[in-house]
Amino acid sequence: MACTESECVADCVRRAETLAFADPPPHSIGYMPIYVPRELIHAAGLLPAGLYGGGDRLEIIRGDAYFQSYICRIPRSTIELALSGHLDRLDGMLFPSICDVIRNLSGMWQMLFPDRYVRYIDVPQNFDPAVGGRFWRHELETLRRDMERIAGRPIDDEALRNSIAVYNENRAAIRELYAQRSRAPWRFPLSEAYLVLRAGNSVPPEEHTALIRDYIRGAENDLSRREMDQSRVVLAGMFCEQPPHGLLVTLERAGCAVVDDDLFLGMRWIQGDIPLDGDPLQNLVDAYLTASATTASRYSPEGHRAKWLLESYRRNEAEGVIFCAPSFCDPALLEQPMLVAALDRAGIPHTEFKYSEDTGQFAVIREQAGTFSDSIRLWSAS
Repeated sequence: MACTESECVADCVRRAETLAFADPPPHSIGYMPIYVPRELIHAAGLLPAGLYGGGDRLEIIRGDAYFQSYICRIPRSTIELALSGHLDRLDGMLFPSICDVIRNLSGMWQMLFPDRYVRYIDVPQNFDPAVGGRFWRHELETLRRDMERIAGRPIDDEALRNSIAVYNENRAAIRELYAQRSRAPWRFPLSEAYLVLRAGNSVPPEEHTALIRDYIRGAENDLSRREMDQSRVVLAGMFCEQPPHGLLVTLERAGCAVVDDDLFLGMRWIQGDIPLDGDPLQNLVDAYLTASATTASRYSPEGHRAKWLLESYRRNEAEGVIFCAPSFCDPALLEQPMLVAALDRAGIPHTEFKYSEDTGQFAVIREQAGTFSDSIRLWSAS
């Protein structure tokens, strides 16, 4: 007997939630949030496994002994995951240059696990092809050799092109999900889409793409999902340490329809497709230099830190912006005053609060978000 559209969507979300918080499978390379060239890992026959901390499902016991209490929670929970055996099946770890805390975490990892492969991925902050491009190509060539050694097989250009094509498909599916959410957020609530996206950190990209498309197909045909009286908002500041799932549910219940965000930015760092013709490694270099997303951890050569946020607000016909950053996140909290100033100049409503990945009490956040949503509806009606 065929399932109804509602039942199919519910099944997708259940599968996604199981995968979203699963331990990495064997033959995988872990990486912290933000950008790493997953195509190189995939082309070696390994699985890129995104690690976003332990969330609110992990009690930190030993991790607190390795880091100060006045930094964000994600390094402590990542160490806790490793020390408690959840990451034993990883063949290596990559730490992209997000901030000083993640840099220190990579050094701590080397000391705790000296027999495991670990590399700090220092992405370019200079976007001149002759400078940043040359540097980034050298980094990718080194990483390519490392992945070949770990996998015990060469990564030829054809394998790399195939992997680029696979991730092009995955990014296209994610873009479609975001576009559908923007058009009809009541059909694709963030609390569900978050789980569907997060599942991609522990399964092959081909499987993740199929899951996303199954979810889109079911949700857009589920006639039981009706439009609600909510305010359209953009969330900013969550590009690294992820919020607890309950916080996203709370925002929706407070009357906020999230039409764009910077969650899981590492999965959609490249904006668009990477060309398949020519030198695939150079295509990865050029994609980073010319088509990468804006975040607080990335230098903005044009000097306009808020450009991406203003464009998102207008493109998605949003009615307000919520800054929702992890406590003690230096990049996000240092950038926030510049973004707030730009929104003030443009007359865009906004509010802000902080969270930790293990936040368990949402009453204050619900009141603040609910008041913000109500005020937006009042302003738009006046």
